[in-house]
Amino acid sequence: MAKAEGYELYALTFRYGQRHAREVESAKRIAAALGVVQHLILDLGLRQIGGSALTAEIPVPKGRGVEEIGAGIPITYVPARNTIFLSYALAWAEVIGSEAIVLGVNAIDYSGYPDCRPEYIAAFEQMANLATQAGVEGRSKLTIHTPLIHLTKAEIIRRGAVLGVDFQLTWSCYDPTPDGQPCRACDSCILRAKGFAEAGIPDPGPTAS
Repeated sequence: MAKAEGYELYALTFRYGQRHAREVESAKRIAAALGVVQHLILDLGLRQIGGSALTAEIPVPKGRGVEEIGAGIPITYVPARNTIFLSYALAWAEVIGSEAIVLGVNAIDYSGYPDCRPEYIAAFEQMANLATQAGVEGRSKLTIHTPLIHLTKAEIIRRGAVLGVDFQLTWSCYDPTPDGQPCRACDSCILRAKGFAEAGIPDPGPTAS
């Protein structure tokens, strides 16, 4: 969506100690397909902090219904993850002179994460403009764009199809099988399946890594 609007793209991905690195491989392919100027992959030690099924030896919930997924904050929530990610993105934006950060959070079909809400994004954007040299000097104002935040998963998939997204490059699963396939039972797999079904578009599934 950012590319379609004419932005020059710089992509940022994190290896933060998550349960698997498969999503990082997908990010590399997507960045290459989009022709980004630079794809930066940063290593963060969030596994040392733990507190989540994605960064500690805590089982990932499986087989939950959609209503159950949407109730409360699940154990797959990584404490302060989006705040940490956005802080790094803010630092890089300052270095490259960017006035825009684009983040794919979603507040409709989401798993109860508090750092995916519009009020959180607005608060971080306000803070960002108080914390940067360009903002303090009044030279530019940083804007955080969240083009998916008010879309259902089905609407996101339909929008992607119109823009020619190769969904085989994408990855959703929290807890892949030993042979690198989606588990198809975690919350993220269930929400992905729901989105494709409601969009009326077959899910091609991810290509082999």
